[in-house]
Amino acid sequence: MNKHVKSCSIMTNNQVLSLLGLARRARQIETGEGTVLKAIRKGKSQLVFLASDAGAATAKELTDKCNYYHVALVRQFTASELSDAIGMTRKIISVNQAGFANKMKKIMRI
Repeated sequence: MNKHVKSCSIMTNNQVLSLLGLARRARQIETGEGTVLKAIRKGKSQLVFLASDAGAATAKELTDKCNYYHVALVRQFTASELSDAIGMTRKIISVNQAGFANKMKKIMRI
């Protein structure tokens, strides 16, 4: 039973990462700390991914900003997983298109 739950979790992660790659190809994401913070402040950001292995100062700043502006923050992926998904080395990603963000939230049950 536990094995099934694990494989579902892996499948869910793969679905989210695949959607993240599609969102990048559709030019519906922002990457990098400064750009993502600006997107959050302007109300463009629908969902933010922060690598689980990001630095403590960056994590605090982004967590505080997302809480203040009521933007969902996902920290379950490593920088390597996020980078592989979008094809560029990044630790912070903002999904700006509501359709992509809503589908990802639904898959992750946020």
